[in-house]
Amino acid sequence: MKKIVLICSAGMSTSLLVLHMRDAAKTDNYECEINAYPIADAPEVIPEADIILLGPQVRYMSNKLKKEYPEKIIEAIDMQVYGIVDGKGALAQARRSLED
Repeated sequence: MKKIVLICSAGMSTSLLVLHMRDAAKTDNYECEINAYPIADAPEVIPEADIILLGPQVRYMSNKLKKEYPEKIIEAIDMQVYGIVDGKGALAQARRSLED
């Protein structure tokens, strides 16, 4: 089972997107665990994640996190997908990156 982690400044703004992503995963019968966390929790949650998706507020952290965790897939959530809270689109982005 894949672990998809969304990170934003406080962990709150991505929570609705997480719910929509979980619904999309259920519809697609895609087994995964999807959770959102604040950037402060990154050191605890990134090591266990298969992919880390960054919200717009923390996308500036992308290069730093990629240097700290070179073995991890870390990318910013597509701005349009995030803006319209498109869970299916965000899940599709994660699956493409995971080559799933």
